[in-house]
Amino acid sequence: MAMTASSGVAQDASTATPAASQAERSPFLRTTELLAPYKPAKPLITLSLGEPQHPLPDFVGPVLSKHIAEFGRYPAAKGIEPFRHAVAAWLSSRFRLPRPVDPESEILVLNGSREGLFFAAITAARYVGPRKGRPAILMPNPFYPAYGAGARAAGCEQIYLPTTLENGFLPDLDSIDEATLARTVAFYIASPANPQGSVASRDYLLRLKQLADRHGFIILSDECYSEIYTRDAPGSMLECAGPDFTNVVALQSLSKRSNLPGMRVGFAAGDRKFLAAFHELRNVAAPQVPVPLQHVAVAAYSDEAHVEENRRLYRIKFDFADQILGNRYRYKRPAGGFCVWLDVSDRGGDEATTVRLYRDAGVRVIPGSYLARQQNDGSNPGAGYIRLALVSDSESTAEALHRLVETLG
Repeated sequence: MAMTASSGVAQDASTATPAASQAERSPFLRTTELLAPYKPAKPLITLSLGEPQHPLPDFVGPVLSKHIAEFGRYPAAKGIEPFRHAVAAWLSSRFRLPRPVDPESEILVLNGSREGLFFAAITAARYVGPRKGRPAILMPNPFYPAYGAGARAAGCEQIYLPTTLENGFLPDLDSIDEATLARTVAFYIASPANPQGSVASRDYLLRLKQLADRHGFIILSDECYSEIYTRDAPGSMLECAGPDFTNVVALQSLSKRSNLPGMRVGFAAGDRKFLAAFHELRNVAAPQVPVPLQHVAVAAYSDEAHVEENRRLYRIKFDFADQILGNRYRYKRPAGGFCVWLDVSDRGGDEATTVRLYRDAGVRVIPGSYLARQQNDGSNPGAGYIRLALVSDSESTAEALHRLVETLG
C-alpha cells in the first residue's frame, strides 16, 4: 500500500497535539521523568544511554599534549588539511568507493555527527529549492531525535516511515507515493539503524539513490555505527552514489568507532555542491571543532587496532546476550551497532517494563515508544519495545541481562 503525504505528521507548534508535543521532547529526559517516582532495589546498571564506556585509545593524551597550544586558534569550519586527508584515506581503505573522495571539496569536519545531521536538514531545504507542495523530510521511525529537530528547524514536514519487523526494520521504499517524493528535500537513512541494528543491503541503497536522482532530494546517510558489527562490515551510501556522489552525503563520528563520545568530532562526505552550501551555513552558525581534537581524529582514522579491539569487546557482550536472552522477547543479534531491541509487548508494554526493570532490577533501559513518533493511523512502531545499549563493561552487561530475564521471565 502506498504511503501518502498524509502518512506524515506535521509538527507545527500551532497544530501539534499534547501527545505530539510530548513526543518531540528528549526521550532521555522523558525516561528520567518516568522513573523519578521510583528507587532501584539493586545497584543501578544503566543501559539507556548509548554512550560508549570502553577505554580511550592510548594515543589521545599524547596527541592532545603535543597540540595543546592550538586551542588558542579559532578552528576553520572546513577542517584542517591533515584531518580531511586522513578522512579521505580512511574512506578509500574502508569502503569500495566509485573513486577517491576529494579532501578539498568533498569532506567537512563536524562537531560530532549530531550537529551535522541537524544543520544538513536546514541546508537541504535551501539547497534543493521549491517543491511541488510543502517541502518534506523523510525519516525512519523510530529514529535519532536530531532528524526530527533538523526537519522542524528547516520548516519542513516530517514524514515518518515505520520500520518494523515485517519490513526488516528499514523504511519500505516502495510504499512512498510519487506525490510525497516530489516534495521531498531530504531523506534520512541510518545503517546500521538505531535502535534495531538493521543494515541496508547494496541493492536497497542503490534503490534509494535512484529515487533521490529522480526526484532531486538529498540522502543524509547516518553511518555513525558502521564500525560496530560482529560479522560483515556494513557498506556506505557513498559506495552507491555514483562517480560524483550526487545527492548523497554520509555523516560519520568517532563517538562509536573510537570510543570518543565526548570529543565531538565527525565528518560529512559526498556531494561537493551540497557540501559547499553546507559549509556556508556551518561557517556562520554551527559549532566548530578545536584544532587539537582534529589532530586526535587524524590519529584515530590512521589506526584500526583500537577499532578492532572495540569490536571485540562488543562481540563478547553480544555473545552474553545470545546466551542469556536466547529467543526471549524476539531477541535477534543485530547486524550492526551496539543496541538490543526487545519486544516486551506481552510483558505489560514498554513504559511499564521500563519502570519494572528500574524499580525491581536496578536496570535502566529506554521505552521504544519514546524513540518513535505516532503514525497518522495512531500506531507507534516503537511501542512495545525497549532499547538496551550494551555500552557498560561485559560483567555489568551480563549482570543486567540476567536481572532482566529474572524480572520479566
